Amino acid sequence: MDARQRLETTTDGRRDELVALSHGVHGDAEVGFEEHRSSQRVAETLAAGGFTVEHGVAGLDTAVVARAGSGPLRIGICAEYDALPGIGHACGHNVIAAAAVGAGLALAEVADDLGIEVVVLGTPAEEGGGGKVLMMDGGAFDGLHAAMMVHPAPFEAAQMTCLAVQHFEVRYRGRSAHASAYPQLGVNAADALTVAQVGIGLLRQHIRPTDRIHGIVTDGGDAPNIVPHRTGGTWYVRSRTLTELADLYPRVQRCFEAGALATGATVGFDEPGPAYSEFLADQALCELYTAEAEAIGRQFPSPEQEDTALAGSTDMANVSLAMPSIHPMLGIDARGAVNHQPEFTAACVTPTADRAVRDGALAMARTVVAATEDDAVRDRLLARAYEAPRRS
Repeated sequence: MDARQRLETTTDGRRDELVALSHGVHGDAEVGFEEHRSSQRVAETLAAGGFTVEHGVAGLDTAVVARAGSGPLRIGICAEYDALPGIGHACGHNVIAAAAVGAGLALAEVADDLGIEVVVLGTPAEEGGGGKVLMMDGGAFDGLHAAMMVHPAPFEAAQMTCLAVQHFEVRYRGRSAHASAYPQLGVNAADALTVAQVGIGLLRQHIRPTDRIHGIVTDGGDAPNIVPHRTGGTWYVRSRTLTELADLYPRVQRCFEAGALATGATVGFDEPGPAYSEFLADQALCELYTAEAEAIGRQFPSPEQEDTALAGSTDMANVSLAMPSIHPMLGIDARGAVNHQPEFTAACVTPTADRAVRDGALAMARTVVAATEDDAVRDRLLARAYEAPRRS
């Protein structure tokens, strides 16, 4: 039995276990940095499969690093398991987690024969918080030669169109007063936020077509008869690259500063996590993945059918700038729903999503085999292992 056959036998033999893991993570629906049960499920499944597991790495309670095999080529497979607030696993991170675990368990069976060490990384807080960036900074990715993951979507794609993004929180502080009897004594923090949003609306005329600015109001005051002394919001600013983001982000901040200037309120900003970068996909690994995924029955759209307008953001992009990486999209039948809709949440525990768990695991595992068989790819990957920059 060759390596690919062994991978398929292992994956299909564990299919029920992997689907149960996917459904369990989906049912937990824990948000970023709070994925205690989900990360524990991942860690326990890998430990039962013979991995050496460390839970709570890089100073993050819900980060996991699991290792199997002793070969010189070290391949990282990333598992995400954080849910979105309010609508749960509407981005299918339960599928991502189970597929990553499945790929790891399959590869562990052939790791020594292939000359690899397979490292499954449970990475918290992708939806905001930058868990992978924090894990890289903390040394959890040290020694890896390449990394990969898969992501469910309404379509199949070898790589994801990805924008750089900065998440930030804004807060205004004014002065409360009776809104009818003594309005002249108040400083209206809600007005400051209104002015800022008008400024952002006008700014949109003068930004690149690939830029994105969007946010929500998280605090609008206490009661209509009290001049709001505080308001707040959470916002995202996105651009094609970190360089373009560095140009746009201050312009957006100035809109919020204008709100403070106009009303007399004070303004402050917080960044809950690092900026996410653009994605630099490794084309050779993308081509290997596409061939292996097609070999097990996945179907990719033609270039004319691809949805090039879709553009999200991910902290896996930061990993791609540090080492060869891929982030293919696994198509599931969501009946017209798209990521970040509650209907997509429901679709992520259907038979089509369960098939994506199996196929995603097997396609990634086969891609690793293909990379070891291609001398040029293998030698290129082995030429440089990642090491986190050391701060003095």
